[in-house]
Amino acid sequence: MRNASLLRNPLTRIALAAALAFAWGGGAVAADEPAKPNHEVKDPYYGDALFHFFQDHYFTSVTTLMASQHFGRVSHHDEESEILRGGMLLSYGLTKEAGQIFAKLLDSTAPKVRDRAWFFLAKIRYQRGYLPEAENALAQVENNLPENLQEDRLLLQANLLMSHGEFNAAADVLNSMSLKATSSRYARYNLGVALLKLNDTPRSVARGMSILDDVGRMPAENEEFRALRDRANVALGFTALTEGDARLARSYLERVRLKGLQSNKALLGFGWAADSLKDPKLALVPWTELAERDVGDSAALEARIAVPYAYVKLGAYGQALDRYNTAIAAFEQESKALKESVVALRSPKWIDTLIDANPGDEMGWFWRLGDLPEVPHAAHLSQVLAQHEFQEAFKNYRDLRYLAKNLDDWKDKLGIFDAMLATRRKAFADKLPPVQARAGDTSIELLAKRRDAVAREVAEGEQAGDGVAFADAKELDLLERVKTLRAAVEAPGADAEVTVLRERVRLAAGLLSWQLAKKQTDRVWALQKDLQQIEAALVEMKRRDADLATAQKEEPLRFDRFGQRIAALSPLLNVMIPRVASLQREQQRAVQDIAVAELVRQQERLADYTTQARFALAQLYDRAYANKEPERAAAKP
Repeated sequence: MRNASLLRNPLTRIALAAALAFAWGGGAVAADEPAKPNHEVKDPYYGDALFHFFQDHYFTSVTTLMASQHFGRVSHHDEESEILRGGMLLSYGLTKEAGQIFAKLLDSTAPKVRDRAWFFLAKIRYQRGYLPEAENALAQVENNLPENLQEDRLLLQANLLMSHGEFNAAADVLNSMSLKATSSRYARYNLGVALLKLNDTPRSVARGMSILDDVGRMPAENEEFRALRDRANVALGFTALTEGDARLARSYLERVRLKGLQSNKALLGFGWAADSLKDPKLALVPWTELAERDVGDSAALEARIAVPYAYVKLGAYGQALDRYNTAIAAFEQESKALKESVVALRSPKWIDTLIDANPGDEMGWFWRLGDLPEVPHAAHLSQVLAQHEFQEAFKNYRDLRYLAKNLDDWKDKLGIFDAMLATRRKAFADKLPPVQARAGDTSIELLAKRRDAVAREVAEGEQAGDGVAFADAKELDLLERVKTLRAAVEAPGADAEVTVLRERVRLAAGLLSWQLAKKQTDRVWALQKDLQQIEAALVEMKRRDADLATAQKEEPLRFDRFGQRIAALSPLLNVMIPRVASLQREQQRAVQDIAVAELVRQQERLADYTTQARFALAQLYDRAYANKEPERAAAKP
């Protein structure tokens, strides 16, 4: 059964609510609801981390994000990426590291960011058991939280009140919240149970039953809420039985579904309610049904001896005798099966088989067990898997196994990286001489001087203003021909015919000069544009030349830095791999101990019920013997 709220669950829901709330800069997003981005992702590396995050690849996401932060690749999202990282670290239980991240954000001048930081810091402190510090952090939160986080804030406040035993005050806080919220329903259930367990005043008991009654009557739109409703009604029923009100207990237990997870307890309680009302015949109805169910459930075990107990009350001693014998035989068979299951669970193979049957891409808290491995009695294993303690311990083992594989992969990759680095060094050394030779073939300084000379010619031609400096080959030819003609017609002693052509030559020369002057502006503009392009090309050549010089100097240093990083990782892996392997073995034993402990508890319950059955059977035999003694005495002569 899930716990009261996000705060008492594994840190996944807290972490993802935190990560999503900050990553998108808007309201909090429920951990089981898809998130929608509402702002632009400016850094591709941040978007890459978010992509993995929303694919539920949290390990890849956080490692990718941390690498991008190290190299300064998410500068536009510094604050958001820090909170996303803190949320994911929190989901892996790294509360210290996550708390440090949230604490840094308290210096933020943005009220919304500051309030969220205080709020999540309060959650972390509560989770770690620092209750006064959590209350202090929560007190710093003003009114800048979004609506969904306001609800979580009330839940946190209620949990802090319950931690101090202030259940009535916690109930007042929870009553201001909607029953539709998943976490609110669980918090109310836990509060109701806590008030019943407190049992210090009739008022607290009445308050607890009232809260549970609200949960037990609520509409349930899915199986999760229906199971919670059944559990609340079972708690109400057994509380009423304890208080001596069997009729009220029956009314509560009648709400429980016959096929739900709580049906066995409800049937058992309904039978005891009928027995309290002196109606053993009615008690036989639920108990007989329950006795036919799996003996692995403690309620079904109790029903096996409750049925003959009812027959005894009805005076049906023969049927009671048969039922007790049947129960003892079933108990002995189940005890044998439990021993076989214990032997199977002591073997480490079933744990790896369980993981192989439930593969997952990465480590993470959202992973859930589904398929069971091949074991002698799968029903026993399903009961073990249902425990929250086992689930969390098994997740830790699975995560350690993933980390061990990841470290082994990195150890293999180091050799590959070494080979890649050697290849890069060789390629650089091979390509450098030809590049240097090509660079030496072209003198940037000579090209720059030629460009400056051309620029001076353009300037001088523009200053002359006659356009002659910008004439093309045809126009230069015409200029030369005009010059020759003018020399001919203007020569002394020219005959009369040549003198007649003088005016025509003058007009042709003037037309040519006019055309050259007219075209000068366009030609100057085109040449200046070409000069700009040449200048840009020269700048680019200088940049490349500088880059080449820098590369010649820095690339070997860069290779050395990569080599140093690869060399530094090797001893680190040599330390971490055996450490993780040792932790993995310890966690494997812990998982086995938890699983075996549950089966041992079942064996103890079974032994207790067997003892009760044998004792009741002995009483029936004593009764039968006592009844036959008078008959024997009367029969004697």
